[in-house]
Amino acid sequence: MASTEAINVQRLDAFTTQAQAQLQQLVEDSHWNQLAADWALFFSLGTLYVVRDGGGVIVGSGAVLPMGSSLGDAAPVSWISMILVSPKQRGHGLGRAVFGRCLAQVTAEGRIPMLDATPEGEALYVQFGFEPTWGFTRWRRPPRERVMAHCPAEDSTEHLLQLDSEALGFDRRVLLSGIASRVGSRCVHHADASALLRQGRTAVHIGPMHATEEADGAALLHAVAAAVSDVLVVDVPKGRCLMEAALKADGFTPERSFVRMVLSKGLKLPPTKTEIVQAVAGPEYA
Repeated sequence: MASTEAINVQRLDAFTTQAQAQLQQLVEDSHWNQLAADWALFFSLGTLYVVRDGGGVIVGSGAVLPMGSSLGDAAPVSWISMILVSPKQRGHGLGRAVFGRCLAQVTAEGRIPMLDATPEGEALYVQFGFEPTWGFTRWRRPPRERVMAHCPAEDSTEHLLQLDSEALGFDRRVLLSGIASRVGSRCVHHADASALLRQGRTAVHIGPMHATEEADGAALLHAVAAAVSDVLVVDVPKGRCLMEAALKADGFTPERSFVRMVLSKGLKLPPTKTEIVQAVAGPEYA
């Protein structure tokens, strides 16, 4: 598989039990946090692309997730993620080939491709013309005993969804409602801050978390950390001093960095208020 032209990238047409298991194996091999429910959401709301080996086993993946309407007259956005390759197949161009297929779909549909990249991924995506916008860091906290008996007050997703659209400039109502409806998910709030908690493969993910005042976000983060004994992960934009202070005080340590990237090609970008974002939904979901 020396050239991407020789790699057969296929659209996944059926989300079978076997396909689900093989996709989830890619997650485990890559040490990510997604569950089978995440793959099901990608399949139902977007498009999954795969590469199979000679025996028909999925060894590479990519996902395209179209977002809802952008605010104003901005162009619509599609999110590219889950570019995963089996360890034994890495270094042969599979990731580039799958990504190229994802990108081709997005551009053909007249949408703006966006993604969150690791430092390694950023080196690939700049070759396609993507530009960095802002960065965030994944923080992880190991399990510990609860300090508080109850989690912060639970809430409907309405306030979170309103802030989310204002922050990112496009609608994620269907996506976030789907995540919130899962067993183990809950939306919590404190003052103006609102956050979605969901179960992951290795940790409970906090995010998205939005608040017009960072102090409210930091207070909500502290309350969640005190009430949840499981491993926690949260992706916090760089430069959030109050959030970072709360993270350190509650036993979180930085794990890896990401950069949000975009390829607009003259299309009008959605208006954003990223200062509202206290934690993102994860690199797979924006």
